[in-house]
Parts: sequence; C-alpha cells; structure tokens
Amino acid sequence: MSRVGKYPVSVPAGVTVSVAGRTVTAKGKHGQTALNLTDEVEVALEGNKLWVKPTSTTKKSRMMWGTTRAHLNNMVKGVSDGFVVNLEINGVGYRAAVQGKNLQLQLGYSHDIVYPIPADVAIKCDKPTAISISGANRQRVGQVAAEIRSYRGPEPYKGKGIKYDTETIRRKEGKKK
Repeated sequence: MSRVGKYPVSVPAGVTVSVAGRTVTAKGKHGQTALNLTDEVEVALEGNKLWVKPTSTTKKSRMMWGTTRAHLNNMVKGVSDGFVVNLEINGVGYRAAVQGKNLQLQLGYSHDIVYPIPADVAIKCDKPTAISISGANRQRVGQVAAEIRSYRGPEPYKGKGIKYDTETIRRKEGKKK
C-alpha cells in the first residue's frame, strides 16, 4: 500500500485545478501545467483537495498511485510557488551572463558556451558566479540545471566547475613531493 498516495493534495488559494477525462490541469500565478493520467489511477477533486485512487490492486497500479500523487503535488506547488535551483561557479575566469535569450558561459575552454534558455524556464545571473534557474515545472528546472552543470562539473582537487549551491564537493589531497 502506498504511504504517499493515500494523502490528498491540497490546492491553495489562487490555484485552479480541473480534471477533464484523463488530463489534470493546474493554473496559477506561475503559469499552467497539465498531467496525463495512466489507466492505473483515477483522480477526484473534492473541494480544495485532490484525491488519487488506484483502479485495481495490481502492483503497477499501486506504484502509479504514489507516483501520480507526487506529480500532482509538484504541479500544484509549481504553479503556486514555483521551483528554483541555484548554481555556483568556482574557478579563476569562470563566469556566466544572460544575453538576450541565451546563457553565455566562460568555463576555461577555448570558446564560450552558449546555452539557449528554454521558453518555460527563467534564468538569472545576479553575480557572474551565480546562476538562478526558476520555473513552474520541477522536472524541467532540474533538467536545465543538470545540463548547465554538465558543461563543467566540479572537480575534486581544486573544486573548480559548476555545482549546486546545496552540494558539497569531497576534496582530495593533491600530489606529494
């Protein structure tokens, strides 16, 4: 039995949720998102709570029960509050800047890296060594952050590269004479 799925998703004020067939749509101040449901679960809107119930007792149905509830919770939280991932850049000469619809990265390569900013995600650079990625879709925000981090991941000797602000880098001792 799912421990996550049996709790309802509460819908805060300012967010409208509609269930139409196999699609759940949420609208809020940060935009609109939609989720297509599988045949394993059904969703009911009662007042300001979303309830997820499995359609059968199969293992797949029980798995999708908790997964669907988590996706719905992320949808509602995304359109009401939004999601933010912060990245830090460490290294001499490493910096980032937003130029129009592109993120310009200088990461020690012989060329600058130009990352086109997706339409559903907002990227800000308050400092040349800090990148803030925000949006309503948790998966998209995390994916964009992972793609940017992959251009120059942090290395363990000097800690140079792009890292999440919550991440700690395990440092290694260098060469000995």
